[in-house]
Amino acid sequence: MRLRFIFSEIGIGLRRNLSMTISVILVTFVSLTFVGVAGLLQTQIGKMKDDWYGKVEVAAYLCPSHSTVPTCASGEVTADQLAQIKATLAEPQVAPYIQQGGVYFETKQEAYASFEKRFSGDFMASLATVDDMQASYRIKLADPTKFQVVADVLSGQPGVEQVQDQRQLFDRMFLIMDRATLVSGGLAAVMLLAAILLITTTIRLSALSRRRETGIMRLVGASTLFIQLPFMLEGAIAATIGALLAVGALWVAVKYLVVDWLGSSVQWIPYVNPTDLTRIAPVLVVIGIALAAISSVVTLNRYTRV
Repeated sequence: MRLRFIFSEIGIGLRRNLSMTISVILVTFVSLTFVGVAGLLQTQIGKMKDDWYGKVEVAAYLCPSHSTVPTCASGEVTADQLAQIKATLAEPQVAPYIQQGGVYFETKQEAYASFEKRFSGDFMASLATVDDMQASYRIKLADPTKFQVVADVLSGQPGVEQVQDQRQLFDRMFLIMDRATLVSGGLAAVMLLAAILLITTTIRLSALSRRRETGIMRLVGASTLFIQLPFMLEGAIAATIGALLAVGALWVAVKYLVVDWLGSSVQWIPYVNPTDLTRIAPVLVVIGIALAAISSVVTLNRYTRV
């Protein structure tokens, strides 16, 4: 009997404030979509870092004949300098930071072949020659975050013109993605605040429109929880619907835009997938319910008094 009464009160409240209820659903949907996008962006960054940082190399570019760097004062790298660089990489204080068999020497001829393959058909590429290329040592690290240890050892070595960590090329892109995450998170925070205010307004209007009924319920001995529960559930239902819509929209975006479209176009990037979304979806639903709970606590104690 009590449950039937509570459900009937919920139905009455939702019908009386239909436009406000729809507004709550839409604002919650938009705000939680931004929260989900921020979460998926961070997941995407994590996947790319795990995949790419494990593949990047430290490149020690060796002196060409025309370099003005002090370590290249004697001209193009010599055989003795090559041997000294190789011995340095094998030293006990350096070797543990390098993968087993992770040191590869790329000759000028191999660099030229790679250059031709990469820029095939480019007019400028046709002007390059083997002598324009630069020999290098390619070093795979056991832990890519320990780049500085190897860089400090190689930098300043006679015959080494420049030491470059390929990871730095990706850091700029990750920085852009991190900033996009912050923007998405900031928009989400603003929209969540708007959702709380809108849910609060909806509950307040619903409580004021039924003030007479709540007064009668109080006179006949109804508890505070029994009086407030329909209002709380109204907000919770609207917020939960908004959260589920956000999850649905994110699933469509991940499945069809990311996995099917981007995944088939650019296959060398590890993308987020619907499985990653299943980890975020419960958080979005909980946030939606929490929005309703916060709004209810703020509003009901004041507007359901008799």
